[in-house]
Amino acid sequence: MPTPHIGAEKGDFAADVLMPGDPRRAKRIAEAFFDEPRLVTEVRGILGYTGTFEGRPVSVLASGMGIPSLAIYATELARHYEVKRIIRVGTIGALARHIDVGDVIAASSAHTNSALAANWVPGVSMSHAPSFGLLRRAVEYGESTGRTVHVGPLYTTDEFYKTDRSIAPALAEYGTLGVDMEAAGLYAVAQKEGFESLMLGTVSDKKEGSGDMTAEERETTFTDMVSLALAAFA
Repeated sequence: MPTPHIGAEKGDFAADVLMPGDPRRAKRIAEAFFDEPRLVTEVRGILGYTGTFEGRPVSVLASGMGIPSLAIYATELARHYEVKRIIRVGTIGALARHIDVGDVIAASSAHTNSALAANWVPGVSMSHAPSFGLLRRAVEYGESTGRTVHVGPLYTTDEFYKTDRSIAPALAEYGTLGVDMEAAGLYAVAQKEGFESLMLGTVSDKKEGSGDMTAEERETTFTDMVSLALAAFA
């Protein structure tokens, strides 16, 4: 039955779900990649579709922006719709100088300033990491098709408009590839709810500000990222 945030019935979602932030990107992904996509939820304008890809059932559901919103949808998918694997397909701000706008990053871990998992085990800073099988298959598919996939840690922040400008260069110095607002939350919820997860992101901007994607490009530039995600589900 529907949840407070998802209007689908049990069985409407496939076991494998792609999760962009933008509802319009969810619609575009379904139309571009799925055979016979059908709308299964549109509560609060958050669109979800189910179809097939190469004969396998697959779904896409938008998450909105930030950890709190994503955590709600990911938790409800796992608890009420028996979803087994979620791959976030979003955008990332690059920190590493060798990464360009349009490149794809696979997050092998995620640092964060979020307190979501801070008190799960008292006195312990929980690690936030993806499912190795999903990460491995995405990278192997990228290598076999000549797609560039950068693998490394992200920094997941709760603050889009940050005033402390010392954090980004410090994170870059320690090998952090980019910044997002969801990866650590997805990995934490996956650990708690028992599903597999991965963050794949397309770089939409760099700290230098040169060559940043427009709003329309952020919505439509996803082919490589989604192809890698669908290959990881195989």
